[in-house]
Amino acid sequence: QVQLVESGGGLVQAGGSLRLSCAASGRTLSSLSMGWFRQAPGQDRVFVAAINWSAGSTYYAEYAESVKGRFTISRDDAKNTVYLRMNNLNAEDTAVYYCAIRRRYGSSWWSVYDYDYWGQGTQVTVSS
Repeated sequence: QVQLVESGGGLVQAGGSLRLSCAASGRTLSSLSMGWFRQAPGQDRVFVAAINWSAGSTYYAEYAESVKGRFTISRDDAKNTVYLRMNNLNAEDTAVYYCAIRRRYGSSWWSVYDYDYWGQGTQVTVSS
């Protein structure tokens, strides 16, 4: 029922920037996390960033160590969209980027296995 559509990927030179978008539809109000993951060729899908909602109806952002300080996750409630701003891109960032929703209590925001809905992915290629 929940649908996620990523966009904004493409080819960028090393040191450049991109902003990915994830448009959500369906039942998303009860989501615990909206996250970004990425998967490079021949590699596992790994955590990149997430917005996590607490029991107090506030939220906080978490980042993988490899992107902390370079990537910023944000949201636009009016557009029901989550963004990932990526700065200072390098070859290690080349991957298919996926957005995902975590809805289960007792699950972990950093775990690829604990997210319940996934988008189709958008390709990010960093060249030099």
